[in-house]
Amino acid sequence: MSNRDSVLFVHGLWMTGIESGIMRHRLSEFGYAPSSFHYPTMRDDLPGVLERLADAVRALPGTVHMVGHSLGGLVILKLLETYSDLPPGRAVLLGSPLAGSVAARAVARWPFGPSVLGPMVLAQIVAPRAPSWSGPREIGVIAGSLSAGLGRVVADLPTPNDGTVAVEETLLAGAADHVVLPVTHTGMLFSTDVVTNVAHFLEHGRFAR
Repeated sequence: MSNRDSVLFVHGLWMTGIESGIMRHRLSEFGYAPSSFHYPTMRDDLPGVLERLADAVRALPGTVHMVGHSLGGLVILKLLETYSDLPPGRAVLLGSPLAGSVAARAVARWPFGPSVLGPMVLAQIVAPRAPSWSGPREIGVIAGSLSAGLGRVVADLPTPNDGTVAVEETLLAGAADHVVLPVTHTGMLFSTDVVTNVAHFLEHGRFAR
């Protein structure tokens, strides 16, 4: 494949950069030109992150796709809701608790829970919601169903789930496609099946399954 469209990866909470590096490498093997957007998840406010992300998207050449994991997917969705002047491209959200998070609500009730989660998580993930998308950009959502992770320790997650986020929490009305794969919340970043579906959606607007 000789695509060379730009793909900007937006990480989730508490990520080291290793996970995004693996995703970028695998997307490059599919012919894309990947890069990452980094932001401090524990102390930054969402408007400032969105402004910097919009600038990063505009700085990339040609078609610009976006891929976001967990909180990163919510950041991308908020970006697309806020800015209408971005270059064309598709978006894939990986394990993003778009409808809110049972696990995050449980942690938020701890004495030091709000400090552990940070302001963006408290504002965007804790409260339940019914998200929808009606914009022109095609959005695909990948959820995991392999239930192993810290989310099961802190909360009674609805099933199926990826160990942190329930499949029902990833639903987005108006999404172009939604697929559930047998991966954990973190494991989806290392999964060949996931990156194959991401690349297929970026090219065709639907998942390969």
